[in-house]
Amino acid sequence: MAYKITSDCNSCGACEPECPNSAISMGSDIYEIKMEACTECVGFHNEPQCAAVCPVDTCVTDPAHVETEAALIAKAKKLHPGKDFSGNVKSHFKK
Repeated sequence: MAYKITSDCNSCGACEPECPNSAISMGSDIYEIKMEACTECVGFHNEPQCAAVCPVDTCVTDPAHVETEAALIAKAKKLHPGKDFSGNVKSHFKK
């Protein structure tokens, strides 16, 4: 499932550089996450980095965009065709 940033965002910008997919950008008032580019950091980290660094906990799961680990890996492969996603892929699905 893609992440989203709630309206409680304080626009600190901590999340933007942490996204391996460049899915986060400043919107008109707060930061926004492009759903089509969010892989929940699957393939890069063991937890979504936007949520990990957000000081006000406004990076949350978006229940309107639920995706499986396989779908997120497929999306990551499309976004990063030169990266090897074989083997033990980092993922928060693996606890």
